[in-house]
Amino acid sequence: MTRISEQFVKLSCTDCKKINHRVKKNKKQHKEKLELKKFCPSCRKHTAHKEVK
Repeated sequence: MTRISEQFVKLSCTDCKKINHRVKKNKKQHKEKLELKKFCPSCRKHTAHKEVK
């Protein structure tokens, strides 16, 4: 069960711009956009992924 302040956000690859990950984020505690290094299956390498709307 997710709390009201926690929501899923989509992450898109900075290289190919495809949305391929979804993570939970507490929007009350973390107001800035999320950026993580994750594996992109279409690029087939680890790249930076940024939060998108």
